[in-house]
Amino acid sequence: MIASISHIIAPHGGELADLIATPERIAELKAHSREWPSWDLTPRQICDLELLISGGFSPLRGFMTPADYEGVCHNMRLSSGVLWPMPITLDVKEDFAKSLTPGSSKVALRDAEGVMLAVLHVEAVWQPDRKAEAQSVFGTTSAVHPGVDYLLNKGNSWYVGGRLEGVQAPSHYDFRTLRLTPAELRAEFARLGWRRVVAFQTRNPMHRAHVELTFRAAKQVEANLLIHPSVGMTKPGDVDYFTRVRCYQLLLSKFPAGSVKLSMLPLAMRMGGPREAIWHALIRKNHGVTHFIVGRDHAGPGKDSDGKNFYGPYDAQELFKKHEADIGVTMVPFNMMVYLEDQDQYVPDNEVTNGSRVLNISGTELRDRLNEGRDIPNWFTYPEVVQELRRSYPPRHKQGVTIFFTGLSGSGKSTIANVLVTKFLEAGGRPVTLLDGDLVRKHLSSELGFSKEHRDINIRRIGYVASEITKNGGIAICAPIAPYDATRKAVRGMIEPVGGFILVHIATTVETCEQRDRKGLYAKARAGILKEFTGISDPYEEPKDAEVVIDTAELSPEEAAQEIILHLEREGFIGVNGQSA
Repeated sequence: MIASISHIIAPHGGELADLIATPERIAELKAHSREWPSWDLTPRQICDLELLISGGFSPLRGFMTPADYEGVCHNMRLSSGVLWPMPITLDVKEDFAKSLTPGSSKVALRDAEGVMLAVLHVEAVWQPDRKAEAQSVFGTTSAVHPGVDYLLNKGNSWYVGGRLEGVQAPSHYDFRTLRLTPAELRAEFARLGWRRVVAFQTRNPMHRAHVELTFRAAKQVEANLLIHPSVGMTKPGDVDYFTRVRCYQLLLSKFPAGSVKLSMLPLAMRMGGPREAIWHALIRKNHGVTHFIVGRDHAGPGKDSDGKNFYGPYDAQELFKKHEADIGVTMVPFNMMVYLEDQDQYVPDNEVTNGSRVLNISGTELRDRLNEGRDIPNWFTYPEVVQELRRSYPPRHKQGVTIFFTGLSGSGKSTIANVLVTKFLEAGGRPVTLLDGDLVRKHLSSELGFSKEHRDINIRRIGYVASEITKNGGIAICAPIAPYDATRKAVRGMIEPVGGFILVHIATTVETCEQRDRKGLYAKARAGILKEFTGISDPYEEPKDAEVVIDTAELSPEEAAQEIILHLEREGFIGVNGQSA
């Protein structure tokens, strides 16, 4: 059985196999690895590498070279003519790329701890047109699209392509029984006697609508169900996969016994909509799946800067249908499932009759209800799922929060920060940490100067410490100058996934700050004695995204602190009258 499955699903027409080398070859590669340059893989690259060497990305045998890359970008075809819609590339820094020689260089690919996972035989090194790639693959160059944002703003500017030899798979210490490779999952289907398997791709918790949809899909095609969530990188702000997997495990009992299996896919999603739907199906084909559920706005990234969806609601189904024969997997299309209150059941939205009362809770509303501790109705999801979500996502007044000040020297940041610390300690309920600019300089960044590079390093260090405090439920109060907008945004990006972030702009003017200057710093800066002084010889970029703006020329420190507390109360991070929990 397993051999026949392998022959059926191999997109390149041959037997599916992983790319892990033999033990003898691995020993040889390790012996020579010190002679080769090393590249420390990013989290997304590790996901891609894992699926490359396991056969999940078959027929790919390595990171793409220009011929395959160009074919995929423009025609969704590899140079061999095989359908493949998503570029799988190794992006590196320019200086590293220029140190390589195509045809002779080998690169040791390592994880964050320095463990060699694979060897790349370099066949091509080039600088791609990433904007053209974004337009071809995602249909947009807007950085609001998370896939485009990663490509243009987070990825590296050079690509290296070539054949891979796997040394070992990335190490995972969680949910090991659920981390099945393509070969392991195909063997499991053969053992169970499952000839038809319909896969459900998800990056979100499953609720009643999803259970109903997947049950209907499996019943419709008389197939067994594979719940196959992506547990690599997904969309920023998504529920973490640890919580999601625990929720999936709770739901297995809702399906008929012996009809469903849960397995995790280490996929770094691109949120590429229609192309991604095809990609997801090809990956599942390699895992032994025969049918694939494509729902409304499959792998869609949401709305653009004008509030319009990047892709039409059923664009993915239309593109999939066009290429279904080449994909080799049967699509099971589904509309969005909605709840009919008067009938107490879920139905596809195209089956709703006039006059029916339709109820629905969006992902945004669900997050709001969790943040505010409000009720989540049983018709929407199961009580055990709600309990699990609340464990990981408590109400805001029990979450950690960072209050991040920015403003000129002498503007009053430290004074207001100290008032806040006292207020929070008086209220109690959560640990409070003050990360004052001068104190951080003394204890954490004493070796740094005041160049732009060093200022950025200092602020990122503060942001990292604050993110750890916030993640663990504390209150972090940060009071640096933080003059650069991009660095402040980077800190926000570190902290918002793990808790609250409130940017407070102390918008006191340079003139007022000079009048208060007890240390004579501004006078020294104007005399040229102090170099790179913010507001005089170095720029201060005023924030446009501050949640709170305060001018201390008009408010006392106590009044300013109260303005911040009132905002925190409004957002739910503290209870009424300043209670922390």
